[in-house]
This record gives sequence, structure tokens and C-alpha cells, in this order.
Amino acid sequence: MKTALSAAIAFGITASAAFSNPAGYTPFGVDAPHHGRGMIGAIWYPSAGDGRAFQFADSPVFHGVTVVEEATVLEGTHPVVVLSHGMGGNVRSLTWLATDLAEQGAIVVAVNHPNSTWGDFDHALGLQHWTRAKDLSLALDTLLADPKFAGHIDTARIMAAGFSYGGWTALSLGGVLADHAGYLAHCDTYGDASSHCDDLTRAGVDIASIDERLWNASYSDNRVTHVTAIDPGLTWGLEASATAHLAENVHLIGLGDGTDRLLATDFDSSGFAALLTDAQIDNIVPAMHFTALPLCKPMAKEILEEEQDDPVCTDPAGTDRAAVHTTIVDLILSDLGL
Repeated sequence: MKTALSAAIAFGITASAAFSNPAGYTPFGVDAPHHGRGMIGAIWYPSAGDGRAFQFADSPVFHGVTVVEEATVLEGTHPVVVLSHGMGGNVRSLTWLATDLAEQGAIVVAVNHPNSTWGDFDHALGLQHWTRAKDLSLALDTLLADPKFAGHIDTARIMAAGFSYGGWTALSLGGVLADHAGYLAHCDTYGDASSHCDDLTRAGVDIASIDERLWNASYSDNRVTHVTAIDPGLTWGLEASATAHLAENVHLIGLGDGTDRLLATDFDSSGFAALLTDAQIDNIVPAMHFTALPLCKPMAKEILEEEQDDPVCTDPAGTDRAAVHTTIVDLILSDLGL
């Protein structure tokens, strides 16, 4: 099923009523043997209203959100979302999504993916996409083993979700297989027209030198029942066999159309959407790839231009970033039955 959504219309029609309490927040650290070092993450959850409130993920560029530490988990069982950030992002970059989902009934767990996180970034190591899938499985292990949450988890509703490179991570956890030769052919064909291929070339990373066996292997986690991928990367060059063992409940969310659509994450042009005949597929317009990042402050554009990092906050004309966020949240809540 495929639809195009106007974010402004969806904001008025589908916005869900949030719980009255801010999301609970618990940071954690865990040893990640597949990286040979530690990894940090966070859990957001429906709270009972107690705990210490504070502003999280606020910066000169992006608005933060209010969360509560040391809060009691709201009674009952809740679906889980294992959430993956994009290349160069971190747990802060999708906190708007994590807290909105938590405030409306989901437990969300995310990590800073080693080697592809802001401040911990290596183009070559970060391209080892399978390590990110292992990160998410480890994050889920950590959540399930935590006595604070163990009695509150609905194991029949465990979603892998992510944005951009994290969208691929979610798909990988849900059973999609990457295709090394297919992606190499994509970069050979499109070159710097594909932003990811261009980034790799500028960084001197040779995709051909990456272990094809590791690239193409399965990294699915059979605990995952749902997948939501927002503008996912690495979907070029895939064949039907790549989706043969994909989880049953899959949702693709695309951002923008025409020249506002990012080629590297355009699952329509890549042919990936056509492989998912039973998936729900939505395109949100007007929007662009970075509309999925947090709400920008008034001086954000000027700050980013000075740092030569625009157009992160320059949405297409007519875009309401808050409305796009609400649309994404509502789509995921619907998938989870919330």
C-alpha cells in the first residue's frame, strides 16, 4: 500500500493525544564485544509522573525535550521500539521521536553507534553496516535484562525503526539482506550524484575492498515483529531474494518528492519499494531528508551556514517540520496499535 501524505493535513487529522506525563529517561552503558569497546545508549519510557524533570538534547541549533530521570515505569505492558540514528547522528538526534513515542505508550531504546556517531566517526569502519545491527540486538538484550523494564514489555510488538543509515539498520534487523555488488554498481553509476557515494569517495573509502561475505550476510533478529524505515540508505542494487525473510509488518516512510528527495535514500528510484508488495509505504510532502532531525531554533540556519553544515534546517517551502514529526509519530503509533 502506498500513499502520499501532506504533513500539514495529517497534523490536523491524525495527531494522537499524548499521555499527561513526560517520558521517563534512563541512560546506560554496555560492553560491545563486536566493537572491542563500550557503547552508550538510552531508554525512554511511559512514566508514572514521578522523577526529576530536565531538558534533554537542547543545543544552540536544535530544541530539546523535557524528560524525567528515575521515574517509575507506567503500569502495564508496552511495545518496544529499538531505534537507530543516521550516519553521524546520535541518540540526541532522534530524541523528539523517542520521547513522543514514549509519552504515548512505547518503550524506546537507542544507542550511539560506534564509528558512525557524531564525535566518534570513521567512514570506513562506519560502513561496516552489520555492526550497527549487532548494536541494536545488544540494546534489546540490555533492555530485556533490565529488571526495571522486564515486566513491562510486550514481546509481541517489538519494532526496529531508524532514519537514513539507521533505516537500513532497522531493515537489516528485520531480515533484509544487503547486496555488495549491487551497491557498488549504484556508486559506479551515480557517482557524486548520490550523496553517500560522494561522501565515501571524498573520504577515500573503497567499497570494493569491504568483505562481501560480511556485507551480504543476514543480521536479522527474530524477536523483531515490526520494522519502520524512514528514508533508509543502502537500498540500491537489491534483488527480490534480499527481502525473502523480511519481518511481516514493514513500513517505509519517504521524505519529499522531486528535487527535494535525496537520491541516496530514494527507495522508489532504487527499486526497493517495488520489492515490498505487502509493505505500507508513505511519502510525506513537503519535506526533505533532514526534516526528520529535531526542530530548529530561530538562529539555526545562520549558525549552520557559518559551520558550512546547511541545509539541515532549510526545509522546502511550505514545510511544517513539527507537522512532519507528528505524522511520523502517528504512523508508528498506528503500526504498534497505540
